[in-house]
Amino acid sequence: MDTKHIPTPPSQAPRTTAIAAPAPPRTRRTLGSLSPTLVAGLVLVGIVVLAAVVSFVWTPYDPIQVNAADRLQGPSGAHLLGTDKYGRDLFSGMLVGARITLFVGIISVGIALLIGTPLGILAGIRGGWIEEVVMRASDIALAFPALLLAIMFAAVFGASTLTAMVAIGISTIPAFARVARSGTLQVMNTEYVLAARAASQSRTRIAIRHVLPNIVGIVVVQCSVSFALAVLAEAGLSFLGLGTPPPTPSWGRMLQESQQFLGTHPLLAIVPGIAIAIAVMGFNLLGDGLRDRFDPKLNGSRG
Repeated sequence: MDTKHIPTPPSQAPRTTAIAAPAPPRTRRTLGSLSPTLVAGLVLVGIVVLAAVVSFVWTPYDPIQVNAADRLQGPSGAHLLGTDKYGRDLFSGMLVGARITLFVGIISVGIALLIGTPLGILAGIRGGWIEEVVMRASDIALAFPALLLAIMFAAVFGASTLTAMVAIGISTIPAFARVARSGTLQVMNTEYVLAARAASQSRTRIAIRHVLPNIVGIVVVQCSVSFALAVLAEAGLSFLGLGTPPPTPSWGRMLQESQQFLGTHPLLAIVPGIAIAIAVMGFNLLGDGLRDRFDPKLNGSRG
């Protein structure tokens, strides 16, 4: 019997096993999902943070040590970025200046975060006259920028890093209050919050359990943007003599001290100017990248 043309039963047909493509490593997927803006912000901010961390454990020279014999030297093997008019090593001063910049930013943004965010949540949840008072107080605070507040505080308490931090923090409170209120109003209109209110949950429980976790994203973005503004404000106040007092290194005061040497030693102004630009640009790019990542409307439009 000829069996060449007998079809093979389905149960006996040769089976082929599909080999799934290996999944990419988790690290590669995570890095691939980051936007270029966020990556650039992380890199620039990382440079500033690295400089600040290194200054705690190592600097080539004492950044406040005066050495008249080495004044106004150019870059060399002994002094990587040269020296200033007092003979102080510029590279050491830049490292310590990064520490001061981050310290002022953290404290001032922390003040605004801890005061402005609860006020914004309170205004969004309670509404009525409480919301009106908070928003009108924010409008009044916006009329006093960080520079004006620093001048007032310096006249009363004296110019110092503390007065600069408090002035910058107070001037940033309205931004956090407005962002938190806006996010709270959106969350309060959701179905799960309406269900929680129907279940007679207290406003405090709703704020902690539902509102706060849902506005963390926009608050983090506001922190990053406010940090950039704090860095720029601290540099401006130090430039005017209202910020970090000498001899503690400060990027803003380095700029101020280099004015008379712009024609002969421009590196004294270029180096701290680039450092301030890197810090401000880094935190702004970081804020933009985080906003794109946390904003569901932007994510949906890009999908």
